[in-house]
Amino acid sequence: MTMTTPDIGINVSRETLEKLERFASLFQKWAATINLVAPSTKEALWQRHIADSCQIFKIAPEPKHWLDLGSGGGFPGVITAILLAEKGEGWVDLVESNHKKASFLRMAIVETGARAAVHAIRIEEAARKIDHCDAISARALAELDQLLGFAAPWAERNPALRCYFHKGRDYRAEIDKARGRWDFDLVLHQSAIETDSVVLELANLRRKGQPAQGAE
Repeated sequence: MTMTTPDIGINVSRETLEKLERFASLFQKWAATINLVAPSTKEALWQRHIADSCQIFKIAPEPKHWLDLGSGGGFPGVITAILLAEKGEGWVDLVESNHKKASFLRMAIVETGARAAVHAIRIEEAARKIDHCDAISARALAELDQLLGFAAPWAERNPALRCYFHKGRDYRAEIDKARGRWDFDLVLHQSAIETDSVVLELANLRRKGQPAQGAE
């Protein structure tokens, strides 16, 4: 049986909804003692964070190997991994250098059966440990130019890599700045949660002046 809940905006099984509720309960418990998200947004957990994270899966629902950078409170990485568990395919590697947050993420995986693993390392070190991914996600982590620098090692290894980044009202300025150093194909997905926010979907990432992979 599936249900549509206004809280997350996508169809999920009752079991998956229960896992999301379990995650929300665990999050609230841990957020009382460590800073998992901005304190001003904790009360809007379902709408501001869980539903917002679900948008990634709605855009790209096919099972794949995800890399979630700066996973923090689990958004969107753990949410993606919970939704992948319903499909029984796909995986999320969560990169979070803060050991307290990494401990929370490990507990969330155990409690929800999410298809994920936690790597408590710096993002700059992750490319040496995680060789391949199909897609990269990040939320509230860094400006787009820096995110593309983080993603570059995997883009060089996988020409089909796609990146999905949540961005707020200044996203156009970030895109303009990033195009000074990077070439990429871009699709804008308007946020269903906040009118002035978007999800940026990027492909064919390469440094400025570098030929596209496969080009003569």
